[in-house]
Amino acid sequence: MTIPNVLLNDGHQLPMLGLGTYQIRGAQGFDQILSAIHDGYRSLDSATNYDNEGIVGKAIRQSGIPRSQFFVTSKLPGKYHRYDDALNAITESLARMGLDYFDMFLIHWPLPKRDHYVEAWRAMITAQKLGLIHTIGVSNFMPEHLDRLINETGVTPAVNQIEIHPYWINEANLQADKERGIATEAWSPLGRGSNSLKEPIIQKLAKKYDKNTGQIILRWHTQRGVVPIPKSSSLIHQRQNLDIFDFKLTDTEIQAINFLDKPDGRTESQDPNEYEEFD
Repeated sequence: MTIPNVLLNDGHQLPMLGLGTYQIRGAQGFDQILSAIHDGYRSLDSATNYDNEGIVGKAIRQSGIPRSQFFVTSKLPGKYHRYDDALNAITESLARMGLDYFDMFLIHWPLPKRDHYVEAWRAMITAQKLGLIHTIGVSNFMPEHLDRLINETGVTPAVNQIEIHPYWINEANLQADKERGIATEAWSPLGRGSNSLKEPIIQKLAKKYDKNTGQIILRWHTQRGVVPIPKSSSLIHQRQNLDIFDFKLTDTEIQAINFLDKPDGRTESQDPNEYEEFD
């Protein structure tokens, strides 16, 4: 299946759908990632805190597919926001993956109470200049965090990966990203748990388009201009999640899903201004 790309503000191309690897680890995780690659996934999303960079890199190397065809992402944990720590952490992440460069590297959380994220961003800029990273971006950054990075370094993130799903459509952050020329990725794009999959409007649309409810939600994301990063250890669901580009929701249907938004819809109440990432 052909996955369309998004043109980033740095000129690189990001696949419009990727594989999330949170909680996919060990020998079984390696098999799941390798199967996903053979099914057509090329954008693989990892993080230092996922404790799986090794098996992601191993799956890439053993896939038989050229490295240049992949878009590999990992993320910087909060304990390494200091400049030298961040550069060392990036090098260590590459060593664990067995790769020479990352296609994209993100600051995982801003942690504004610690207030070292600008320093981390300067280290990312350096790593990009050294060729260790092609695209630099952030995750869970609010507009005020983005503006600090831009104003203090002159470098705009290419991507902001944030929580988005039908119960937390995050419209304000999505528009803030668009206004700054930043592409938006969605973590937990289906929501954690299956409640949103049971919503009558989503079940109705699934029947109309002969798709499953997860496919309807993923297509809703892409038509809003969001790159979803669904995590699935199920080989069947991995294949189904790829099969979303052969139909199109109407504007009215997209709006109907938007109406599922809840003021307390975050999966784990993780407010980026308050959340303290585990070390």
